[in-house]
Amino acid sequence: MLSTGLPQGTVPKLERPGPLRERVYEALLELITTRTLQPGQHLVESELAGHLGVSRQPVREALQRLNTEGWVDLRPAQGAFVHEPTEEEADQLLSVRTLLEAEAARLAAAKATSAAIDALNEILGQGLLAVASDDVDAAVALNARFHAKVMELASNAVLAELAAQVDRRVRWYYTPVARQRGHQSWIEHRDLIGAIADRDQQAAARLMREHTEQTRRSYHAREKS
Repeated sequence: MLSTGLPQGTVPKLERPGPLRERVYEALLELITTRTLQPGQHLVESELAGHLGVSRQPVREALQRLNTEGWVDLRPAQGAFVHEPTEEEADQLLSVRTLLEAEAARLAAAKATSAAIDALNEILGQGLLAVASDDVDAAVALNARFHAKVMELASNAVLAELAAQVDRRVRWYYTPVARQRGHQSWIEHRDLIGAIADRDQQAAARLMREHTEQTRRSYHAREKS
């Protein structure tokens, strides 16, 4: 295993056609978001380039962009490291997420169709299966999909744009508590679907607020590795 913590063969080589710089950036951001690359981990340009099948230049450019966006810390004479979020950073972002998603749930309850409820229930079923099989990666992805669907049902472009700005960081913070939240998180999702199906806007907003606040509390209470 390389010092980047990525076993050989686990990262697919990038296709050459297309904007390579952007694709390298997206690949590294995904590895950070899913915590394949852990907070505080040293990022070696040559090793990352080897994994991705590219030269060091697009990796260097991607790391500089990730540094600007707060995902990577570039330390003089030391190199690049995955950013280690502070408790305050996480708290601020997850608090904003609560505001955005509670409003999205309220709007979804006002507008959701039977087809939309069916779509939410389908994700719910898949999420429960992922938890039952202890597939954390799938559970995290499905959780993000569920919340994205609620945001879609809200049909508010400005709200969706704001939510998109915090979406990846929410996933970053949710991943280490996904197993801890487990089945209970999806029970909360089921209750939320019920409120949306009943077109109870106040209940939907309240349940989403409680749900996202529980995730925030779980993050702060998580066991430090």
